Amino acid sequence: MDAIETDVAIIGAGPVGLFAVFECGMLRMRSVLIDALDAVGGQCTALYPEKPIYDIPAHPAIEAAGLVDALERQIAPFAAPRLLGQRVERLEGGPGDFTLGTDAGRTVRARAVIVAAGAGAFGPNRPPLDGLAAYEARGGVQYYVRRREDLRGKRVVIAGGGDSAVDWALALADIAQVAVVHRRAKFRAAPESAAKLDAAAAAGRIEMVIPYQLHALHGADGQLSAVEVATLDGATRLLPADVLLPFYGLSMDLGPIASWGAALDRHHLRVDPATAATSLPGVFAIGDIATYPGKLKLILQGFSEAAVAAHAIHPLVFPGEALHFEYSTTSGVPAG
Repeated sequence: MDAIETDVAIIGAGPVGLFAVFECGMLRMRSVLIDALDAVGGQCTALYPEKPIYDIPAHPAIEAAGLVDALERQIAPFAAPRLLGQRVERLEGGPGDFTLGTDAGRTVRARAVIVAAGAGAFGPNRPPLDGLAAYEARGGVQYYVRRREDLRGKRVVIAGGGDSAVDWALALADIAQVAVVHRRAKFRAAPESAAKLDAAAAAGRIEMVIPYQLHALHGADGQLSAVEVATLDGATRLLPADVLLPFYGLSMDLGPIASWGAALDRHHLRVDPATAATSLPGVFAIGDIATYPGKLKLILQGFSEAAVAAHAIHPLVFPGEALHFEYSTTSGVPAG
């Protein structure tokens, strides 16, 4: 297959990577999206498409899948090619002349690279329980809620103390029988969400199982019937369950990106916040994979970083050409 020629190769097709297509397009720069997942949207699509997001400007609330759909419409004029279901394994060259190779045998030649890969490849942290795989195969143990309605009328045990555990307990309380298992009374979720959880528990809408941890799974032929939990002192109890949702976070893997020689800070790419540039000339990083003093892991901050990176890349694509900053209300959207 012929190599794809472009101005900017964007690694990662989550919300921030999608918006980078828009920001590059507004500066008349072509881009290509590459993602290991087989659909755009990153974690918003793969992990929580129906989960509402509350801190996107002008949207008091928007479901993750709705945000991805809106971004798709926004970047449609730029017709950026997508290489989905494949991972970038090789990066060669330098500013103005990069060559990227994927594990599917595709080649992309670009003048600059934007890494918007979230925190790299991700997967759930699985609880160490006997027979786990069999229950996963039958849907008794799930790590993501793709359709809230699928859990209507179910007995759902949620394990964990972070935002995902609390948010889904609240989201499912009106349609399912929900029990929340946590090793201590204090939760790591946003204070407002934790307060709502306490209120729901006080109203009898959610059962709080504290201080307990997951201990064993019970059922037959991979069909879950109960979750056994235990205290640190060894006291156990059985919770009737059709579905267990263990929310213990994601295990992150930068994969080949870690071997490219860019400066890292705790498995993140260190960047200059003024340009989003990494220590590798011509390679920029935005979104959750990028770090700098004062960094906030928010989608809206990633959107800002996409604009910063696009403006910093412009001289690499159009050397010697002055960039006159214009508001979109003045310039409009360039034709693709």
